[in-house]
Amino acid sequence: MYSNQNLLLLKILVTGAAGFIGSHACERLASLGHEVIGIDNFSSYYDVALKELNAEILKNKNITIHRIDLRDDDLTGIITEEIGAIFHFAAQPGISAACTFKEYFSNNVLATQRILDVIETLEVKPYFVNIATSSIYGLEATLTENEAPLPASWYGVTKLAAEQLVLSYSRRGLLKGTSLRLYSVYGPRERPDKLYTRLIDCGLNDKSFPLFKGSVKHLRSFTYVQDIIDGIVSVLDNQEACDGEVFNLGTEKENTTQTGINTVEEILNTSIKIDQKPARPGDQSRTKANINKARRVLGYNPQTTLKEGLEAQVAWFKESFE
Repeated sequence: MYSNQNLLLLKILVTGAAGFIGSHACERLASLGHEVIGIDNFSSYYDVALKELNAEILKNKNITIHRIDLRDDDLTGIITEEIGAIFHFAAQPGISAACTFKEYFSNNVLATQRILDVIETLEVKPYFVNIATSSIYGLEATLTENEAPLPASWYGVTKLAAEQLVLSYSRRGLLKGTSLRLYSVYGPRERPDKLYTRLIDCGLNDKSFPLFKGSVKHLRSFTYVQDIIDGIVSVLDNQEACDGEVFNLGTEKENTTQTGINTVEEILNTSIKIDQKPARPGDQSRTKANINKARRVLGYNPQTTLKEGLEAQVAWFKESFE
């Protein structure tokens, strides 16, 4: 686990702080001694009560989350010259058919631009860490950071646009920052619409798991959340080297969705009922994180096995929902 204690301590703003990965980032940054403040719009994309639970956990650790919508609310009072770094997690996630392109665009592109608009007015600018996704690469996310992305979903398209907005500011010398493309993150607090939280729920509560046709053969770089956080926070100790750069963060180990299902069944000592669904357009058939650059520049080295991570996620689920 990354725990460099030689970092310059900063006041850090985390967007999407009540979400899955954002809440873990808040905790880690605070544990390193930084002053952390969060913002979140508590979107109803999934059960707001889960975000409220995350926010309460952070509040008990002296991390305050402000209810702010990046698309509409005044940001000048919270994005100030006191902020030393921004970690931008807030986004419309996933490839849900229930979300329109307008929702992806407004949450992922316009919201990012509004943050950048405020930063541009500041004389002293925060370091900007943009949280991107392997969906930028397209149906097979196996590329290096230097290869052309081929997004196949509205999510991937708009997250690529947001990334390039941030990097364009870096190229023009208007700020310093980087973009991190995350791979198939799982672990405690994972969203209820994601694979493993849903599998665990089905296994423990005798529900049928909706499985998209063909997805059992999909290959994924399932990456434990704390391994992802290691890479994210390491940027702070490598700001100059990361400026204007893109990094893949994930595990090099590939597992099929079927392996994931089998592992959850093994941990729960049960058999999960499957409800076959039609294939989803835009769903990735393979993700494998090429992390050579992150290893070299950030010293990034994820270690958690799929079973270890899922045992932690099952323990969290039982503690939180049983």
